[in-house]
Amino acid sequence: MGESTQVVPLDAAVSSEVPMLADETLLVPPRPPLAKWPFVVAGVLLALGALVAFTWNINVPYFALSPGPVNDASDYVSVPEDVAVGGEDGDLFFLTVSLKEINAMEYLAALIDQQVDLSPRENIRPAGVTSEQLREQNIQAMDSSKTNATYVALTHLGYDVTFEGTGALVSSVIEESAAIGLLEEGDLIIQVNGEPVEFSADASELIGGKTPGETIDITVLRPQDDGSTEELTVAVTLKPFRFVDEDGNVEEQPDRGMVGILLIDGPADIKFPVDVLIDAQNIGGPSAGLMFTLEIINQLTDDDITKGHRIAGTGTINADGEVGAIGGVRQKVFAAIKIGAEYVLVPAGDFEDAHDAAGEDIEVVSVATIDEALAFLDSLPAA
Repeated sequence: MGESTQVVPLDAAVSSEVPMLADETLLVPPRPPLAKWPFVVAGVLLALGALVAFTWNINVPYFALSPGPVNDASDYVSVPEDVAVGGEDGDLFFLTVSLKEINAMEYLAALIDQQVDLSPRENIRPAGVTSEQLREQNIQAMDSSKTNATYVALTHLGYDVTFEGTGALVSSVIEESAAIGLLEEGDLIIQVNGEPVEFSADASELIGGKTPGETIDITVLRPQDDGSTEELTVAVTLKPFRFVDEDGNVEEQPDRGMVGILLIDGPADIKFPVDVLIDAQNIGGPSAGLMFTLEIINQLTDDDITKGHRIAGTGTINADGEVGAIGGVRQKVFAAIKIGAEYVLVPAGDFEDAHDAAGEDIEVVSVATIDEALAFLDSLPAA
């Protein structure tokens, strides 16, 4: 018989198994290369984080001025119910600025924020003045502002007020100034070159306009350890006025004399016929004086002086009813716009900066006295 042939079914010759190499290693497709961009992004984020951490701890010699809270003056001012006659359909707002010493990161952020301004530290807190002293000075300035506002409002309305200042109080002495060794914190200035001083504005006016090298006689009452005071006169030879420019450099004005002290009003002897209460809470500085004055007048007047409008404003007030310049007017205008005020009253000396900040968003009104502010309000139509 011939050789037999083995028949293999066709389906048995086809296998679905994965082909094997001689050493039985599976044939696996090669893995695609990993993308590089996640590692690049992670590296950039880590670098940015390190930069933020580094710059956050670097202090720079600047203050940042930014828009602060807007306050309804009626929430801070009150008069006794038996004399309060006014109603208020509109609003009188006083404006504030947030002031902060900043680090390098905050400095960079402020450079690109149009609503934030930078001011060299020396222009806000002179050398030798601590943060606590600056805070105390602002609180005392607010106290003087409240007193002036009450006096101006009541005298405008015809009340008989007795108001006598006791002098200008030295709140701090600037380092390396003409006053070092001659004047001390706590001295009460009662005369400059023999002219009487009732308020800090009197002392500033008598000293202002003098040139470096001139000598002025300043008479003070100096507190003693036993509670008494000693009167003495010191001769101060003025030095050139020093300030810090935008680049942080100390500059001098050779034609402008400087004593080198910070002043506030001393305790005043005042007798008010109406018990006006102004609770400033934790707000410092003198710039609410104008709006406090208007609010007191409004509460003691039959007609609503706002005529239903939303009026914001800022400005110091002195005993003569004059409205003085303030700091941070641009930030205050931005804050007034944000709360939807129709008008913002500003001191005449700050009008240009305020007008530039306002654009077309709010009407800026320049006022130099309380009478000008009241005349403007009187000219408004009813809302």
